[in-house]
Amino acid sequence: MPTKTETLMARGKAFLGSEYAILCGAMSWVSERNLVAAISNAGGFGVIACGAMTPQLLDAEIAATKALTSKPFGVNLITMHPNLFDLIEVCARHGVTHVVLAGGIPPKGSVEAIKAFGAKVLVFAPTLALAKKLLRSGADALVIEGSEAGGHIGPVSTSVLAQEFLPALAEDYIVFVAGGIGRGEAIASYLEMGAAGVQLGTRFAAATESIAHPDFKKAFFRAAAREAVASVQVDPRLPVIPVRALKNKGTEEFTAKQREVAAKLDAGEVDMHDAQLLIERYWAGALRRAVIEGDVENGSLMAGQSVGMVTKEEPVADIMASLIAECEAALNKR
Repeated sequence: MPTKTETLMARGKAFLGSEYAILCGAMSWVSERNLVAAISNAGGFGVIACGAMTPQLLDAEIAATKALTSKPFGVNLITMHPNLFDLIEVCARHGVTHVVLAGGIPPKGSVEAIKAFGAKVLVFAPTLALAKKLLRSGADALVIEGSEAGGHIGPVSTSVLAQEFLPALAEDYIVFVAGGIGRGEAIASYLEMGAAGVQLGTRFAAATESIAHPDFKKAFFRAAAREAVASVQVDPRLPVIPVRALKNKGTEEFTAKQREVAAKLDAGEVDMHDAQLLIERYWAGALRRAVIEGDVENGSLMAGQSVGMVTKEEPVADIMASLIAECEAALNKR
């Protein structure tokens, strides 16, 4: 007989093709072959963070991930990537089963291009009206992500989004909840509200299989929830999506970077699209400094508020087992 968790996750599991309806949030530099394969092998659903990768790099990353797991995994593509359609073509060649479109409204033809080779499309939406529009126009599933999440965030908390979106959408559509989830009890409550599954990033970022630098992981173990702060927007004419990260020198450097890009915008040296790309490239570089090089002072320590629950390095399989055990225990108390 299936457990309560299995019953509530049934739709999400069928959609993903995984043992548990637990997605790993795509974290640039962190969600690469090793972590993605480990999550899929542990019964979850790993997602490669394409980020600023070229089509050639993504091609190699997908092939390398396939060598480490025979389980399903997805690819996260940034909608403003200048080579988006080439990246979709790479996913098509590899027969990727699920593509997550993140960072903005999917450009014209992108959802159709992904569905054309039989893959499922997951999207993000900050408002219920946009969520309905995207789902009606071809997206197969929705991820609602609250402001507690790490990396690029929206302004509304996960609990509020869940109350607003799930009653309206959960009956007819596959909806995953993300942002600030660190334990199984939270997973249980979102499943009971109608979510098909959940997405976690921060909890997996410091896993044993994560290639993140030991100093990056140590910063997570030391941090409290209140230290994961959202970036400040300097210039209203430069709409920068806030990013949540642990406070350090790099946080202050980003404020200076925004001023520099805003000045270029004023001088007519760049247009708005290029200005936003410059900001994105800044984040990719700052994140690499922290994750790969271990520069935890000047790099970007992107982390969600659940970072306070990350206290030690654990194998992905152990993290997955505790999340499921906590979720089941919570559901059995009801």
